[in-house]
Amino acid sequence: MFKELEVSSNGVSLIFVLLVLLTIGLIVFFRRRYKGYTPDQLSQANKGVKITSLSERTKFPEVDVFKISGSFFNYGLMVAVAFSLVAMSWTTYEQKIEVDLNDLVLEDEVEVEIPRTAEPPPPPPPPPPPVIQEVPDTEIVEDQPEFQSQDITEETVVEAPVQKAAPPPPPPPPPAPVEEEIFKVVEQMPRFPGCEDLGTDKEKDDCAKKKMLEYIYKNLKYPAIARENGIEGQVVLQFVVDKDGSVTDAKIVRDIGAGCGEAAQLVVEGMNKMSTKWTPGKQRGRPVRVLYTLPVKFKLEG
Repeated sequence: MFKELEVSSNGVSLIFVLLVLLTIGLIVFFRRRYKGYTPDQLSQANKGVKITSLSERTKFPEVDVFKISGSFFNYGLMVAVAFSLVAMSWTTYEQKIEVDLNDLVLEDEVEVEIPRTAEPPPPPPPPPPPVIQEVPDTEIVEDQPEFQSQDITEETVVEAPVQKAAPPPPPPPPPAPVEEEIFKVVEQMPRFPGCEDLGTDKEKDDCAKKKMLEYIYKNLKYPAIARENGIEGQVVLQFVVDKDGSVTDAKIVRDIGAGCGEAAQLVVEGMNKMSTKWTPGKQRGRPVRVLYTLPVKFKLEG
């Protein structure tokens, strides 16, 4: 079983330079060789040579470059095959990022404010008390209506009263949206993806923390203003890991300025673009929403 050929970027550059130098060297060598013949040498070399076929009818056979055209053709094929092999074996390696789990330790205590769930609306205010209006003592004489007889005889036509349909009752108000509770600590905390195939929960948690730090430090861009001013420190973020593993409500809890907090927030929000989402936290065996606190350390090298 053959080992897969791997060529790094430096190896590709070195092979390319060697092939170019070899080609230039061959060209220079053959040019000098054929330019070394003088006309007298060529005339003396052709004396007494008997031509036996049309293919040998060359004025100066010693400088006939077409005799080595087959060799140059084979050399060109060799160079093309070498370039193809190198191109197919070109291997790029991801930059290895050294992570330290101590970076996840908060330098100072941070007051974690748990988002409150929706509270029921307050009851409506009581109606205002009725206004008592003072009635004047003026006596009002109403006109007496004309008396009409209410006697009913056989000739009296009695019409039945017309019953009007009652209007339909108004629809009930829509129910208020129910927001699920957000937990701070659960039986199984959410985990960064990529470690669910390990054995114990502790191994999964340690692996998930390392992979999360690798992802953050790989995608985090140190702001130029912070780098120029030598700003270092720890930024603290909070976000909610939803029941489906998506990251929501990312916000900056502690910032060191110069755009460091915004840079870390962009990396956290970019977790939703990963091919695999977080493993959600669980409470009593069911997935729940969990508030996650993440410290991100900014440190200049050198």
